[in-house]
Amino acid sequence: MGQSLCCIQVDQSRVAIRETFGKFDDVLEPGCHCLPWCFGKKVAGYLSLRVQQLDVRCETKTKDNVFVTVVASIQYRALADRASDAFYKLSNTREQIQSYVFDVIRASVPKLNLDDVFEQKNEIAKAVEEELEKAMAAYGYEIVQTLIVDIEPDEHVKRAMNEINAAARLRVAANEKAEAEKILQIKRAEGDAESKYLAGLGIARQRQAIVDGLRDSVLAFSVNVPGTTAKDVMDMVLVTQYFDTMKEIGASSKSNSVFIPHGPGAVKDIASQIRDGLLQANSMSQ
Repeated sequence: MGQSLCCIQVDQSRVAIRETFGKFDDVLEPGCHCLPWCFGKKVAGYLSLRVQQLDVRCETKTKDNVFVTVVASIQYRALADRASDAFYKLSNTREQIQSYVFDVIRASVPKLNLDDVFEQKNEIAKAVEEELEKAMAAYGYEIVQTLIVDIEPDEHVKRAMNEINAAARLRVAANEKAEAEKILQIKRAEGDAESKYLAGLGIARQRQAIVDGLRDSVLAFSVNVPGTTAKDVMDMVLVTQYFDTMKEIGASSKSNSVFIPHGPGAVKDIASQIRDGLLQANSMSQ
């Protein structure tokens, strides 16, 4: 209806290419324009000024002979002041950009090992962008951004890389586990040594207290009962302890069997042995 009335509408973010008798005439900005077709005026086509994105998948080989697929995303747009070049000079913009991307990636990646490709993907993207800017500027296009969004090695290579990584992590885990067990054993040994030291110290103090108590008892008994010797007092104390011990063993239902001389005549030998040991310990403590 608009063309029949010699008027057309150009939408926002677009421009129209006007021709007169088949020759380029002007670039029509967004809005309403008069287009008298009777004078040979017509719209040859429309050109979008919006940013467009092209994803390019390029397969190539690295320096260490690993095939990878590099995925590049190219964001580009036509320049409004050079809309005629963008409209007339290229028949297929996307294929043209794709060709340049293939050329740069296949020239850059074969110079790098696989690990370096991952580390230098920003440098690869920058090289692609610089090459595209120089090439596409002549056709009225601006390269807004170039991104390397993915690097996909061959499936077998990916599996091998994962296995290497897993093996390295298992080795680290094994070392850490062994180190932890080593520390645990050292701490356990240190604790056992400290426990035995404290137990021995306790036993030594216990025996020293027994010796001190017996000495005090002998001295007190000798003072209170004139005419008795230290040997007489020790014999009486040992006999008393002997019978107390027998009483406790007989009264306990859970005690283990203990075989000791149970005749009163054997007390003299026991008393002699214990007395000698206590006196020797007492002399050593002094």
